[in-house]
Amino acid sequence: MSSPTKTTTDLTGRLHQIGLRALAANLDDFIARAVKGNWSPRVLLEQLAHSEALDRSRRSLERRLRQSGIGKFKPMADFDWNWPRKIERDVIERALTLDFIREARNLVLIGPNGLGKTMIAKNIGHAAVLAGHSVLFRSAAALIETCNANPTRRAAASCAPMPTPAWFASTRSATSPLTTRPPTCSLKSSTGATSAALWF
Repeated sequence: MSSPTKTTTDLTGRLHQIGLRALAANLDDFIARAVKGNWSPRVLLEQLAHSEALDRSRRSLERRLRQSGIGKFKPMADFDWNWPRKIERDVIERALTLDFIREARNLVLIGPNGLGKTMIAKNIGHAAVLAGHSVLFRSAAALIETCNANPTRRAAASCAPMPTPAWFASTRSATSPLTTRPPTCSLKSSTGATSAALWF
């Protein structure tokens, strides 16, 4: 005869195996709430579906944040709008609403080193991840290093996992393969080097 502990362990393993991870992780609590609430089969299934949907949404967000490469960054609340001599604040604030993604437009940031382009890019990328988009953030140095690490032209051409950037952040004039429209945002400067790239 199987012990209750072994039976529970077997059930937890089977639940995890078929993808019901939230239920597997909280099986005893779920059973206790079902018994206490005298749930009908319909309520039981509704609670199960709700629990699994929340858990999958959480895991998806964590995975997309981890894969994005955004890392740590300062929030836009800490951005010193008085630091750049010229900045189109309204355009950047509108970009944070992600309208340019929905409209399939490019966003190009141009300006000297230390202006805050990377900070702005990371904030927009983070907002996009929270909105359900997949994002890939890489510094130009990291992109070049990755491409140079691949000896063949074919490998170098495929070094970026997402080949069509929706937004390229740069300190020089930049173009993106998505569209030939002009950038929706620019921090004007004639010096500097490419600093970062975001793919959505």
